[in-house]
Amino acid sequence: MFRKNKLAMLVGEFLGTMALTLIVLAISHSQLSLGYFIATSAGLMVALMTLSLAGISGAVFNPAMTIGLWTVRKLRTLQALSYLVVQLAAGAVAWELFVYLTKLTGVHNTGTYSARVLVAETVGTFIFAFGWAAAIYQRFNLPTKALAIGGSLTVGALVASLGSAGLLNPAVALGLHQWGWGTYVLGPILGAVIGFNLYNLLFVETELAEVATSSKDRAKTSELNATLTQSEVAAASTGKAAPAKRSTTTKATTSTVKKAPEKTSAKRKTSTTNRRRNSNAA
Repeated sequence: MFRKNKLAMLVGEFLGTMALTLIVLAISHSQLSLGYFIATSAGLMVALMTLSLAGISGAVFNPAMTIGLWTVRKLRTLQALSYLVVQLAAGAVAWELFVYLTKLTGVHNTGTYSARVLVAETVGTFIFAFGWAAAIYQRFNLPTKALAIGGSLTVGALVASLGSAGLLNPAVALGLHQWGWGTYVLGPILGAVIGFNLYNLLFVETELAEVATSSKDRAKTSELNATLTQSEVAAASTGKAAPAKRSTTTKATTSTVKKAPEKTSAKRKTSTTNRRRNSNAA
């Protein structure tokens, strides 16, 4: 059975991915079906849903980003698998809802292999993932994070639109019936994995080292895992001071324990003396 918070995470990913797919479908089948308007509307939707759901599910809404976050250990394996299933299901449901509302029929899958499309989707998703990695590793606050992620998606989609539809999302590609294993699936996955891991390898350790204030702290920080948070870095740098406090506390406790029998023995002596006096008086 799912707990309430886990169910909320899955529902949040489903709703966010479905809303993103619907807005791309709506713009793509309107008079504004240009790369600029599609990219801008997708970026705005992602920014809005990030503000709404980032605290619940992380606001991923993208199977490629799910795999990228999993490779840098920002998502657990079971959580990533659950997200993949929910996100792809949301893309399929979004298409069915779009068909029901617009009564559009006769649309078939048009995803065919093209090296140009593959490269375009890879480059665009790399830009998107790189901006997203900066937002999570530099610990932006929620509004700034939403702006950074939405803006990165817009810029990446505009770049990718030079050679493809600029989807950068396999779930959206499934919803638009442009699913292609070698293009709109493989391209975004490659771009996300490269973007997250490149940022993680090149910039995260340097960022954590800047948190330290002395050369010794920086040396310690450089040996830490790159995924540690600032609080964990601070705890690691001051870890030697903790045992001293514990020992002091232990000594105080021991001294208290030692003093306790003295008081008890004093009370016993007093009570014995009183008894003797009382017996003599009698």
